Amino acid sequence: MLGWELPPHNSGGLGVACYHMSKALALAGAKIDFVVPYSAEHDIDFMTIHSATKLTPLERYGLGAYDSKTVINKALSAADINNLKDMRGVQKRYVRYVERWVKKHRPDAIHAHDWLTMEAGMRAKELTDAPLIVHVHATEFDRSGTENGNPLVHEIEYQGLMMADRIIAVSNITKSIIMQKYNIPESKIEVVHNAIDVASFNDGYVYDHRTYRYLEALKLEGFTIVTTITRFTIQKGLPQFIRAAARASEKYDKLAFLLAGDGEQRDELIELAADLGISDKVFFTGFVRGKQWRDAYSVSDIFVMSSVSEPFGLTALEAAHHDNALIITRQSGVGEVLNSIFRYDFWDVDVLADQIVGIATSDALKNELKNNVLHEYIKISWRDVADKCLKIYESIKSGVTA
Repeated sequence: MLGWELPPHNSGGLGVACYHMSKALALAGAKIDFVVPYSAEHDIDFMTIHSATKLTPLERYGLGAYDSKTVINKALSAADINNLKDMRGVQKRYVRYVERWVKKHRPDAIHAHDWLTMEAGMRAKELTDAPLIVHVHATEFDRSGTENGNPLVHEIEYQGLMMADRIIAVSNITKSIIMQKYNIPESKIEVVHNAIDVASFNDGYVYDHRTYRYLEALKLEGFTIVTTITRFTIQKGLPQFIRAAARASEKYDKLAFLLAGDGEQRDELIELAADLGISDKVFFTGFVRGKQWRDAYSVSDIFVMSSVSEPFGLTALEAAHHDNALIITRQSGVGEVLNSIFRYDFWDVDVLADQIVGIATSDALKNELKNNVLHEYIKISWRDVADKCLKIYESIKSGVTA
């Protein structure tokens, strides 16, 4: 298993998905060696974790793995393997580690997650002829939020998808992008939606009302808290979310907006809120994890996923578990497994504003959405994800096509 992060050292949903999928696979009997590009303690006993470099998780965060347009500017052959301050240098060191490992241990399958590890996956396949499964959680088209993106990353994705024996897409939206943008045949792609491990939230967590004391005071005055928890990047559609917040506030005054996260758009979003005259209604937490992350969900009434292109969107399932009504763009894959939600096109700020106001002004509607979505997300299991992955492994081994 080739990945870029695992909890608690993850910066987004990729690490969470890898963790729970691997755990479910291990419980189903798989023996997993998981390679990450940094050194840290993970408190994980169901698989063996290998550190490809001596980087700390903090140093790894600074590489800009999810901001490929600025950090990826050279082929792997031109990268300095000794320069661990450069994203490509770290990836080259990661490939070298995988090369050495597979020469000593031949895997039954190589499972690589996203473009970050595709080069290592391709090299491992070359050396061992073991089947390569490429798991696409997001493409460069998703991350860039445009038709452009980084041409080198597009090239890496194309090569990885072409060389893969089988491709796992986290949604039909992602499958369509892979087919249309990279001309990959449909028969090579399997859709396996992400899931949620409800039991993992039963860890003794108790919501601390003091974390967001001011927002709790507003709720006592009848305010509705509208939240998003995400990276502040172009992919996430946050300028449109802020504009919708302003229009919703014109129609209904008792709204407050919580933006939990960080990213290159942070200052732009703060300035936009000021320009639109809603600085007093928009609250920025900065990057949150652990208890503060859970508290952000718990203080919220409505969760908005405003993404321009969201292959899946685990945060929506997490928000549903914390008793939120959900509003999700039609461009988000999680909408393929949930029905009791409001949907809108990412660019349509008027529709989003109306949906926010509609839920905020109707307790009956808000409670119906919350209660109904609870019955939907609990049916989604990582065990089912593991079963599908194992069937994919076996089908490749036996030479059966999807």
